[in-house]
Amino acid sequence: MLTRFNSLFPLWALLISLIAFIANAPFAALSGAIVPLLSCVMFMMGLTLTKEDVARIAKDPKPVLIGVVLQFLLMPILALTFSKMLQLSNQLTIGMVLVGSCAGGTASNVVCYLAKGDVALSISMTMVSTIVGVIATPLLCSFYLSATISVDTWALLLSIVQMVFIPVMLGFTCKYFLEGAAQVVEPLIPTLSVLLILLIIAIVVALNAERLLDVGLITLIAVVLHNISGLAGGFYVSRLFGLDIKQSQTIAIEVGMQNSGLGVALATQFFSATAALPGALFSVWHNISGSLLASLWGRKRTSLEYILRDQESSPPPE
Repeated sequence: MLTRFNSLFPLWALLISLIAFIANAPFAALSGAIVPLLSCVMFMMGLTLTKEDVARIAKDPKPVLIGVVLQFLLMPILALTFSKMLQLSNQLTIGMVLVGSCAGGTASNVVCYLAKGDVALSISMTMVSTIVGVIATPLLCSFYLSATISVDTWALLLSIVQMVFIPVMLGFTCKYFLEGAAQVVEPLIPTLSVLLILLIIAIVVALNAERLLDVGLITLIAVVLHNISGLAGGFYVSRLFGLDIKQSQTIAIEVGMQNSGLGVALATQFFSATAALPGALFSVWHNISGSLLASLWGRKRTSLEYILRDQESSPPPE
């Protein structure tokens, strides 16, 4: 039941966006809840991490290293490129670059599972990119946005430490010392994360309700191009480094699906509601594209597994 609910996340995101657009006042009143909500999501992510995840990275760091470098190198450049190409406003450009400079999102792990990808690699990449992002995100924003707006890099870094690093480490610590309790809660974490992210999306849409009709379409085009280019770049560039198809598909999902909730929280806290709009649209769109991709790759891999199984079970030719 919960798995079915989680798999319909794109539908719920569209519905809650529509509701928040029409009846925006109740959701807009919750603008101060965005940061605490994201911190809760990060805490729950920490609860899912294990010692085995850390050991896996130490054993085979190459795929994780390639994926994380691609994430922080490719996505900010793509964000700035499409913003300039489509002549987005300064505030929307800030929002695009913020999303592009964030780590991988927790939804990518679910999408990777549905795509029958390398889930261990997906979880490892999310964990490493989240930790690296504490430093990388403010530095990348400062580098790419310095010509557009003054960025308080130190304040941005401290905010990410408070919203991401501390909650993730608290979750990981709870998992380590209270493993029994964490295992009881763990099956509910994907659903709770979905509900909290839906509420964040609703708040941002409500805050931008009056601007959506003016800038919504062009921003959506930028977000779609950003996401698709990230997916394609993650896949093809990682293939050039000699990774197999399963690993490259996993890296594509990780690179293309950002922690847009963090982008929204940072935009709201440091810039404006308009700057949070790309992150809100990205939250909706990357789950749609990710779900479609997971369905396609998952069916292909299932079909291939059946073919290989049939070949193994067939008697040898006489």
